Amino acid sequence: MKKYKLTIQGNNYDVKIIDIEDNVAEVEVNGTLYKVEVDKKIETSKTPRLIRSVAVPSTESVPFQHKTSAPGALKGIGHIKSPLPGTILIVHVKAGDSVKVGSKLITLEAMKMENNINADKEGIIKSINVKPGDSVLEGDILIEIGSA
Repeated sequence: MKKYKLTIQGNNYDVKIIDIEDNVAEVEVNGTLYKVEVDKKIETSKTPRLIRSVAVPSTESVPFQHKTSAPGALKGIGHIKSPLPGTILIVHVKAGDSVKVGSKLITLEAMKMENNINADKEGIIKSINVKPGDSVLEGDILIEIGSA
């Protein structure tokens, strides 16, 4: 319900809009109810609801998992995923290359900025799933790293 104070030709009016259906409004003016017909159809505005997709982390690590492996377990196996949507500019490695943590793997352009994607694990590049000019989405697997 909306309330207005109007002055028409020096007279004060307290106006309450009680209900609006199609082009007929039910209003109360100084305590008296009126049904008022409006020339054009009134559309009630609804506040838009923002719906966001659930963001998934771009790495494979889970907070409650230990980051070290058992002495006999394979090390450095996993995927490098795109942290955000964009276009691949440069692939700095090729299959068979050995990489260490922090090695530059790919340059990704996103929102007119160049972003370096670095290795977060040590190992050998098993496969590269993208090439310069490819468009990627957040979470897409870019590179697979295997053990030595």
